[in-house]
Amino acid sequence: MQHHKDAPLRSDAQRNRERILEVAVAELTACPDAPLSVIAKKAGVGQGTLYRNFPNREALVLEIYRHEMRQVADSAAQLLDKLPPDRALRAWMDRLAEFAMTKAGLADAIRLATSTPGGPVKPPHTPVADAAELLLRANDAAGTIRPGMTPDDLILAIGGLWQLAPTDDWRPRAARLLDLVMDGLRAGAPGAVR
Repeated sequence: MQHHKDAPLRSDAQRNRERILEVAVAELTACPDAPLSVIAKKAGVGQGTLYRNFPNREALVLEIYRHEMRQVADSAAQLLDKLPPDRALRAWMDRLAEFAMTKAGLADAIRLATSTPGGPVKPPHTPVADAAELLLRANDAAGTIRPGMTPDDLILAIGGLWQLAPTDDWRPRAARLLDLVMDGLRAGAPGAVR
């Protein structure tokens, strides 16, 4: 019966971890160099608990980034369940734009935390690349986009999003940019009306 005694502890630890991440997202988005002590205090945990979960600032920032990216990535499958493949792809690009803009402070926090003398280390975009792959393959199967597109092609094509300033009214510009990319993807699709 040993495990019963440990179980509440584990869920407590899990709750603490989630609470730290939740507070850290808000704090670092608002202020990229928010001190870890402030994050611990607002999360209602001691600094020891914070450091047990995230030994340093970089670990915390990268975990947040991964967590947020996973949510963007997971939305790809949800959108494919609800929409035709090309509309799911376009809607997912909106999610990515939203992430790029609303989490701009987070991007700064990542740059601050990971900047080494050799320049910033970008965390790998793996979940997002997987999500892009999923959407592209669904569109390939439906004949709704030109064949042979790779996730890298897509991420590069929409890379202009990251040049937009989140303080401006970025939504109409992002929409025009993503419509342009989408029109380009649809051109030459096997199922396209010539």
